[in-house]
Amino acid sequence: MFKWDTLIINANLATMADGSRTYGMLTDGAVGILNGRIEWLGTTTGIKNSIETLAKEVVDAQGCLVTPGLIDCHTHLVFAGNRADEFEQRLNGVAYEEIARKGGGILSTVRATREASFEELYQQSLPRFLALVSEGVTTVEIKSGYGLDLATELKMLHVAKKLGEEHNIQIKLTLLAAHAVPPEYKDNADGYVDVVCSEIIPKIAELKMADCVDAFCEGIGFSYDQTKRVFDAAVRWGLPVKLHADQLSDLNGAALVAEYAGLSADHVEYTSIKSANAMQESGTVAVLLPYAFYILKETKLPPIDAFRKRQIPMAISTDCNPGTAPSSSLLTTMNKACVEFSLTPEEVLKGVTINAAMALGIEDDVGSIEFGKKANLVLWNIKHPADLCYWQGMNRVQRIFIG
Repeated sequence: MFKWDTLIINANLATMADGSRTYGMLTDGAVGILNGRIEWLGTTTGIKNSIETLAKEVVDAQGCLVTPGLIDCHTHLVFAGNRADEFEQRLNGVAYEEIARKGGGILSTVRATREASFEELYQQSLPRFLALVSEGVTTVEIKSGYGLDLATELKMLHVAKKLGEEHNIQIKLTLLAAHAVPPEYKDNADGYVDVVCSEIIPKIAELKMADCVDAFCEGIGFSYDQTKRVFDAAVRWGLPVKLHADQLSDLNGAALVAEYAGLSADHVEYTSIKSANAMQESGTVAVLLPYAFYILKETKLPPIDAFRKRQIPMAISTDCNPGTAPSSSLLTTMNKACVEFSLTPEEVLKGVTINAAMALGIEDDVGSIEFGKKANLVLWNIKHPADLCYWQGMNRVQRIFIG
């Protein structure tokens, strides 16, 4: 009778667990997996029994790196259509806000997503999803927000759910109905917020098709007061909140989501020290999106030092979307977090593991290599974690273990 289903030996384990060791590193590490959970953690030399008798499968890492499965905690990867033309416009000097006001931006994707059938939407989203998974991503947050009506928002969430079910990847579903004002409510944003609060959120909550509610609090999105109404509706229906906050201006969005003990404030380039203080008090995670920062040629950096000083957890994500972050590479995003935001490789790996799990409210189950957690692990053909952020254009995944 085997003790474990799988035993990984001779690994450099970046456990990302709390402690004094950098990366929570355990050299000569070994992990015993049973029924998809981590049932034993220690050193290979500490195993007294004959190794081959302990598990159905023994995996010799040969000194290579094992990390928790990566977590992409902010994506918009389910959508239809293409916005390469807007990318070209921006490079010719047209501002993102101007494109949006002329019916481009989010609304162009809304039109394409509404018109796409379920199967068309699934097939267009699948390559983006698989690209993430191929880089060791074992948990993905996927937002709606390109429907802006109940039927299409629900269609998007069902597509996201199917992606996870068919490929054995954990999906966290986020309702982002308050992403933009749809064309049928032009000049009546308050009317659309009424629909979001009284129709869309209640129905999605009843169907249990969302784990969280998000909104876009910005001059080209929704005001502070409108966002507050959306959050009030989410709370009434028992859904936690997060927010696209302070990306293009400081509307006190990060402070607002902190007021609701929200999971995360995302983007946060213009977040004030006052809002950072509120995040510290509420335990709200700062989700940094360096790829969008890069694509938009933003110059206003998030208040990284303020987050560090207050020990606010910083997560990193692709923000995979057709307008401002056309990327399905979390590894590339990790490099950009180092280069654009001057984060250390350890901060970045935390940002795509345990801190990303915190941003989704699932840190008790995934995000670090610890006893009892889900055995979502990645074996990399490298020795040191810094290599994940350092060399670009090479996928060093050797094997992915999914609990």
